[in-house]
Amino acid sequence: MEILRVEELTKIYMMGEVEVRALCGASFSITEGEFVVILGPSGSGKSTLLNIMGGMDTPTSGRVIAGGEDITEYNEKKLTAYRRNKVGFVFQFYNLMANLTAAENVELATEISEDPLKIDEVMEAVGLYDRRSHFPSQLSGGEQQRVSIARAIAKNAQVLLCDEPTGALDYTTGISILELLSKINKEMKKTVIVITHNADIALMADRVIRMNSGKIVENKVNEHPISASEIKW
Repeated sequence: MEILRVEELTKIYMMGEVEVRALCGASFSITEGEFVVILGPSGSGKSTLLNIMGGMDTPTSGRVIAGGEDITEYNEKKLTAYRRNKVGFVFQFYNLMANLTAAENVELATEISEDPLKIDEVMEAVGLYDRRSHFPSQLSGGEQQRVSIARAIAKNAQVLLCDEPTGALDYTTGISILELLSKINKEMKKTVIVITHNADIALMADRVIRMNSGKIVENKVNEHPISASEIKW
């Protein structure tokens, strides 16, 4: 069952008098429950694409169909509801509230969603139940990213959008985060979309979408995905 479809997305920015085409007619679809890696170098349009799929930005032209609805036609109120209930976000630099504990950071997400999961169960799922009362400054980078992931999944959204989730982490910690995302994909039946410049991460994906200069240059199913623990870089 299709969960997300992108149709001829174009995004044009003006930098002074210079026209910058961040996306040039990007099109693809994603099936419910897939683990998808969107791969490309810096400046290829990955983050712009993710932001539009997540309802945080709007395209110059084209459509994003989520749950059978064109979110590019949504007004700001409907876009806010979409961001709150339909998608979870994981960023490279965690974006946690420094004055709140790990559990309180997760609770922020549950307070604005329609059908949230129980906080303690989510903290247990990401391996942080015993650290739930710690503040971000008391947590390692990997633990902070786990809180970020817990916050995203606590909303009980069907799609998890991850922007370079291992980019600020060392190899060992990065692999543990990828293992956690894989667990969420398989055990919690969430569709996980990871954007990255790291080609090795694509080896664990069900589907790999390659980007360059704002265009989709390859969209293929990975017939033999490997486990996160097998990835080397």
